[in-house]
Amino acid sequence: MGLWQSYRLRWKRRRWLWRARQRGRELRSLRDRTASIRPGQILLFCCLRNELVRLPWFLDYYRNLGVSQFLIVDNGSEDGSADYLCAQEDVSLWHTTASYRGAHYGVDWINDLLRRYGTGHWCLTVDPDEFLVYPFSDSRPLKALTDWLEASGTRAFPAMLLDMYPKGPITAQPYRAGTDPLAIACWFDSGNYTFRRNPDLGNLWIQGGPRSRAFFADNPAKAPALNKMPLVRWRRGYAYISSTHMMLPRGLNLTYDRSGGEIISGCLLHPKFLDTLTTKAEEETQRGQHFAAGAEYRAYLEGLRAQPDLWTRWSEHYINWRQLEILGLMSKGNWT
Repeated sequence: MGLWQSYRLRWKRRRWLWRARQRGRELRSLRDRTASIRPGQILLFCCLRNELVRLPWFLDYYRNLGVSQFLIVDNGSEDGSADYLCAQEDVSLWHTTASYRGAHYGVDWINDLLRRYGTGHWCLTVDPDEFLVYPFSDSRPLKALTDWLEASGTRAFPAMLLDMYPKGPITAQPYRAGTDPLAIACWFDSGNYTFRRNPDLGNLWIQGGPRSRAFFADNPAKAPALNKMPLVRWRRGYAYISSTHMMLPRGLNLTYDRSGGEIISGCLLHPKFLDTLTTKAEEETQRGQHFAAGAEYRAYLEGLRAQPDLWTRWSEHYINWRQLEILGLMSKGNWT
């Protein structure tokens, strides 16, 4: 990387950190339990709106992995999400009705909380419909992974977003709060992915899967990005700049082996395609607060009218992380 590019990215990072401080003023604390955060604890950061039906399973899933504290931004929920979260003893909650798009789709709010509370901790940043699977996650807690990453000098852990879907029409099986969404959305595409390197920030840009083939078939380049950097040993001065797809400093994005080897990685299981999606797509299309004025949700809404079945004869039924490693969607690297 040349001196000019290095200089430009350094100033870009400073602008993102300045944005975070400014937008952080839009957050109002509803329940602050951050005084109980202890050294070595793994923290989870999340921004959400109207996700009450998903919250019980989401919180329990990450508690069972070893997350100690949840730091959550509620962006004007109207379904009781805020009241539910305030009642959880391991949740600190901030509320805002400010523009989600104006906060760069929540990134500014999360960056501010990460700066204030995440420094020195392993921090997991995910959405309420994202469930991290990592090597040995069925037998080792998240702390075992972060201890190994730290001992090996690794600062960030990448994970591919793996869209999960049911067999049959999405609306055929209703989802109930507190149940495992992967019991319904238990299928995924084992192939159909494209990978390209971002020459500016160095991250891999991944697209494809069921969203690309079913909702963006006419323009797959507009399909959502599937590359994520959800788990980071946070330091003051770090910043997400596009959801959790990429970060600054640039070196945090270089989580793959350019010589052809394998570096440890995971997957974020993403059971988005439940019967609740239609209501969500209608709401977000009307609000226009997501990327490109909600174009992604408009695509979902138009596609869902046909009651699509995302399942194909090439779909794979999810079993465990070892299956994902065999398929080349994640890797345990040299962690044994």
